[in-house]
Amino acid sequence: MSKSFITASMLYNLTSCEHRLYLDTFGDLSARAKPNAFIQLLWEKGSLFEKEVIAALKTPFLDLSFFHGDEKEARTREAMEQGTPLIYSGRLSVNNLLGEPDLLRKEGTGYIAGDIKSGSGEEGDSDSGKLKKSYAVQVALYTDILERLNISSVRWGFIWDIHGKEVRYDFSQPQSTRTPQTWWELYQSFYQRARDILAQDHHTKAAYSSGICKLCHWYQPCLLDLQRHYDLTLLPELGRTKRDALNDHFSTIQEFAAADISTLVLGKKTRIPGMGPGTLHKLHARAQLVSAGDQGHAYLREDVRLPIQDSEIFFDIEVDPLRDHTYLHGFIERQHQDNSTEQFVAFFADSPTADAEQEAFAQSMTYLGQHPDSKVYYYSKYERTMYRKLQAKYPDVCSAEDIEALFNPERAIDLYFDVVLKATEWPTRDYSIKTLAKYLGFIWRDTHPSGAASIEWFHRWVESGDLEIKQRILDYNEDDCRATRVLLDGIRRLPLRMSIA
Repeated sequence: MSKSFITASMLYNLTSCEHRLYLDTFGDLSARAKPNAFIQLLWEKGSLFEKEVIAALKTPFLDLSFFHGDEKEARTREAMEQGTPLIYSGRLSVNNLLGEPDLLRKEGTGYIAGDIKSGSGEEGDSDSGKLKKSYAVQVALYTDILERLNISSVRWGFIWDIHGKEVRYDFSQPQSTRTPQTWWELYQSFYQRARDILAQDHHTKAAYSSGICKLCHWYQPCLLDLQRHYDLTLLPELGRTKRDALNDHFSTIQEFAAADISTLVLGKKTRIPGMGPGTLHKLHARAQLVSAGDQGHAYLREDVRLPIQDSEIFFDIEVDPLRDHTYLHGFIERQHQDNSTEQFVAFFADSPTADAEQEAFAQSMTYLGQHPDSKVYYYSKYERTMYRKLQAKYPDVCSAEDIEALFNPERAIDLYFDVVLKATEWPTRDYSIKTLAKYLGFIWRDTHPSGAASIEWFHRWVESGDLEIKQRILDYNEDDCRATRVLLDGIRRLPLRMSIA
C-alpha cells in the first residue's frame, strides 16, 4: 500500500474521473497544462467567498488558517481537546486519511465537520433536496477521520453554501428512493477505489467526456492517448461504463465497427451487461460512421419534420453560476430562411445585481412577446430551466404559464434533445453545439470560444468596465446563436438513412 494520504480533493476529483487521480499521482507533471482562466476564477471566487463567510461570522471561532502542515494539525488537536466550539481551517490525519475541513464544530461530546462552498449545497439549478456526490465524499472523509480518532459526534456533516444555507449531509441515509445505497456506503466505495489506485492495484484508463474533460489540466495528453488507441469513448454517448463492458469483446472503434454484433444479441437482451439491443445497434452504427473517416457523413436515422416558418429566432443565454446571475440573453432573428436578413438582438445585464438581471430578463420576454409567430430554436434544456428559475425569482416580469407557453413545442424547438439525440448521427466525438456547427463549416470569431470563457470575461467586465471585453461577450453569444441556425439548416439537408434495429 502506498504511503500517500487520501484527501478530500482526491475523492472530489474521483467522482468525475478516476484516471485524473492516477495521473495527478503518477503522471508526467510536465505534460499537465496550466489551469485555464475559468478554473483559476473558480479558485479565486471560492477562496473569496470563504473569506467573506468567515468575516461575517458572529459566532466566536478559532482561526488556524495562518498555520500549515504539522503545526496546523497540532493546534487543531489541541483546540479540540480543549473543547473549542468552532475551529476554522483545521487539519486532521489518521492512518492513510488527511483532511482539512473548513469548519469543525463542537456538537455534544464530539465534533462534526463541514465545508464552505461557493455553489449550491444540493444538486440542480435550484435546491432540489438531492445531495451532491462530490461534496458528500469530501465531508464523509472528514467524518471518517473524526470517527477513527474517537472524536466524532454523529455520522453527518454539513455544507455552508452560496445561498447562506447549511445543508446537512446525513451519511446514514440512502441516496434516493431509487438508490438504496447509503451516502456512507458511497463514500466507502470511493475511498476503496482511491486506495486501490494509489496502491496501483486498480488500472485506470482515460475516457472521453465532453463536459468534464475540456476543463481538466490533463485534457490534451488524455485526448491524444484516446485517439492513438481509437478508444470507444470517442463515440458520442459511450462513456467509461459502456466502454468497459464492450471491451470484453472489442478494444477499438474499428473492431467494433467491423464486428457482426448479431452474435451478441439474445432476444430482447445482449451479452453486454446493462445494454439492450437498441443501444447496441445504435452504437455499432455510430462506430461504423466514425471509422469511415472522411467517407463518413452525418445522416438522419428517422424522418424529422422541421417546420418552415416565415420568421425564426435562434436563442442562447449566458449565465454566471458563481453569482447565480443570468447576464445575457441573445437572439438572432431571420426572415424567410434568408441569411441576409439576420439581425442580432441582445439584452445585457451590465452589473451583477438583481435589478440588472431582472431588467434584462424583462426585456427578453418583451422581445419574445413581440414576435408571437416566430419559431424559436435553442440547444438543450438549459434555457428553459433558467427561464423557469428567473420567473420564480422575478414573478412580476411574467407568469409561470408564460414560460411554459414560450417553451411549448408548438412555439419552441430544442434542437439537441428533440432532434439531434432523437434522430441524427454525426461522425464526431460529441454532440456539443461547438462540435456540430464546426463540422458544418461554421467558425467562431473568438479563438477559444466556450461558455466557461464567457463567464471569466464577464467577471473581468464587472471589474474593469472595459467595453472591448463586453463586446467579446456579445460577439461570442451572437456566434452561438448563429451556430444554432447553422445547425438547423444543416439538419434540414441531412439525408435519411434508416437504421437497423
